[in-house]
Amino acid sequence: MQLLSDRILNMSTSATLAMAAKARELRGEGKDIIGLSLGEPDFKVPDFIREAAIQAINDGYNSYTPVDGYGELKEAIITKFKRDNKLSYTPSQIVVSTGAKQCLANIAGVMLNEGDEVLLPCPYWVSYSDIVKLYDGVPIEVKTSIDTDFKMTAEQLEAAITPKTKMIWFSSPCNPSGSVYSETELRALADVLVKHPNIYVVSDEIYEHINYGQGHASMAAFEDMYNNTITVNGVSKAFAMTGWRIGFIGAPEKIARACNKMQGQMTSGANCIAQRAVITALNESPSRVQYMIDEFKERRDLILSLVNDIQGFKANTPVGAFYVFPDVTYFFGKTLKGHKINNASDFSLYLLEEALVATVTGDAFGNPNCIRISYAASKEQIIEAIKRIKAAVS
Repeated sequence: MQLLSDRILNMSTSATLAMAAKARELRGEGKDIIGLSLGEPDFKVPDFIREAAIQAINDGYNSYTPVDGYGELKEAIITKFKRDNKLSYTPSQIVVSTGAKQCLANIAGVMLNEGDEVLLPCPYWVSYSDIVKLYDGVPIEVKTSIDTDFKMTAEQLEAAITPKTKMIWFSSPCNPSGSVYSETELRALADVLVKHPNIYVVSDEIYEHINYGQGHASMAAFEDMYNNTITVNGVSKAFAMTGWRIGFIGAPEKIARACNKMQGQMTSGANCIAQRAVITALNESPSRVQYMIDEFKERRDLILSLVNDIQGFKANTPVGAFYVFPDVTYFFGKTLKGHKINNASDFSLYLLEEALVATVTGDAFGNPNCIRISYAASKEQIIEAIKRIKAAVS
């Protein structure tokens, strides 16, 4: 009898976390690694949020929280959805979890049966596929390319649907491509989905505020998609609160109640101090964190100008999130300083070993032609990192 389950043996390790661990290992050996692999803002949490957390500690919050979140936090989330997304939810439709990743795991756990297919427009966030497989679903990749700004068309969606299709999961702004679906583009997808009323959408909107002018649209804002959409969000990205671990969903009540039931048997309610701080964060105007968005836009413009100056790199212009996702197929089949580059994984590892810059292979995101470079780092680090990469591939 084997020690470990087939479930864990068949699960992939998160590529972003694995690269971060490798970078830490090399730093421990004394190497000067620049980490551009993790999706983690390098800003400190805004003062008004930290002060709310301190106040919560002083007020004596230390007990178990309701499984689906404090009532006051659910009200703040309802206000946020109405203000930012034109979405109306009731408290029974909201579930607060330990990060948006737990939200996704809850959704998969309560909705997927063995053999159910989940459409994943490529590229997609690294954990989507393995979360789906963990709950016996079948991830179905819908390929896109840099030529279509890494966005799935209505025609591609229609062609991918089968009698086994249960869900579609996507993020906008997209991690890793930074692409943002416009309201018109979402409407085109919705026009396909309304013909298939048994298909549900997971709309991952964790990067909604990190948007450089196009504006954000939510699938659930379409009246005919509201009852078939689960909106996932959280505070990790826009508020630089990655370690505080608060995510939340707005969903049809039956799905929300099921997620509450599952979470009650897994982790119970999320951290009490973090929840109290998030009440303050969400009740404030998003303009309070605009300074971070402005800085990210400057970094995006900087890194694009540098990356596009490297022969062999081909990048789209992301209008959201804080990543560039250049196509690097130019280097496939080439030998760089004794290293044969067969694919994006080889190329990403080469950059780590030769340029001492940590990136992530596009294979992990369902696109083997690209690498993901995070610009959630200082301008000085970005300039030095791209300088090293350019030297390594010249």
